[in-house]
Amino acid sequence: MPGWLQSLLNSEWAYVVLFGVFVLEGAMLMYFVPSELLVPGSLALLGHGPEELIPLLGVAVLGATVGQVALFTVAKRAGREYLLQNRWFRVSDRTLTRFDGWFDRWGGPAVTGSNAMLFTRGMLTVPAGLAKMETTRFVVLSALGTLLFESALAALYVFGVDVLW
Repeated sequence: MPGWLQSLLNSEWAYVVLFGVFVLEGAMLMYFVPSELLVPGSLALLGHGPEELIPLLGVAVLGATVGQVALFTVAKRAGREYLLQNRWFRVSDRTLTRFDGWFDRWGGPAVTGSNAMLFTRGMLTVPAGLAKMETTRFVVLSALGTLLFESALAALYVFGVDVLW
């Protein structure tokens, strides 16, 4: 890890930096880092006691939800074609159609479920926006799924570290 990043994460700005990282992850703009590594990596750098764990989970859920709401809003206002035409949106029409089907079949609970599962994290954000889901409902369902996902990752990390050491 670059020294400047290590010193930033050891400073009082650590949670602000992590908030920004989680916003980017929630908006599906962190293609170079798997979302499954963000909470465990953060805990490895910051520590994994309750004084680090609880604020980190709060930052992760809030940041990812803010990022997802931003993407949801773009989908809701700009539409499918706009997203598919932009290089930063790296989801194919075929994949988006598959997730549209999930949303059509399961509705709101699919937002929570997809946010709580490996590899599908956030994939129902765009279909929910395209379907014009009510924003407050989306925020609640998205945040709940993110809380489940990040808490499970944190528990696996903490349990794994405590067992290994």
